[in-house]
Amino acid sequence: MEKLSAQLCRLYLMPGNTPEDRNGQGLVSLVSGEGLSRAIVIDFPRLRGAAPEQHWLDLCAVANALQESFGFPAPAVSITGESGYQLWLSLREPVPEGDARRFVAMLRETRFPQLELLTSEQVRLPPARNPVSGKWAAFIHPGMGASFAEEAGLEVAPPGHAQLAFLEGLESIEKTQFFDALVSLKQNEPAVDLSRAATPAAEGLLLKDATLEDIVRHLHAMNIEPTFRHVLPRRETGG
Repeated sequence: MEKLSAQLCRLYLMPGNTPEDRNGQGLVSLVSGEGLSRAIVIDFPRLRGAAPEQHWLDLCAVANALQESFGFPAPAVSITGESGYQLWLSLREPVPEGDARRFVAMLRETRFPQLELLTSEQVRLPPARNPVSGKWAAFIHPGMGASFAEEAGLEVAPPGHAQLAFLEGLESIEKTQFFDALVSLKQNEPAVDLSRAATPAAEGLLLKDATLEDIVRHLHAMNIEPTFRHVLPRRETGG
């Protein structure tokens, strides 16, 4: 767990904060007393009336647009323990929390006006039990994201070494990258048409090389026995 805590601190927490600094609701603040933050966490809740997997496709579209448009490194993905996903962006250096919020607001206005992109300064840092559902929030391999579209939580706590494996190779967004992206968004570049972007996004950067066999092979190479469930396609029976 010490190695996992070190990765969480490396990627998302301000200096001096630790994963153990949770309040009574199990939440951790991403913002320092000076109003600075090193993480942007975007929520993708399951929407009533939408297709079961739509919030996953929305996350894929946003994640891939961030990488393709701004050259951001691949983000982390988590399930919330209830019915949604979160996209985790790591910043190499702290930025004013107002700029982080402004980035998400402008991303929605200029690129994804169909979505209600939300972010918060307090988050439930995975792995953690969700007090509402009783299920576990956890980081996941992006290739397994669609299997959690209808139930985004784990019945038991995820193995710490598997959580570590999902974070160790991640990189942070450089400060110049972030502010260049902010300037680009201020120039009001055309919005993404989700009706056309959803399918390419599901096959794009976020899900590259993400078959179940690839995931298992990758984890086995790291001496990790995968325990995450997955959904198999339902077969039609004759007769």
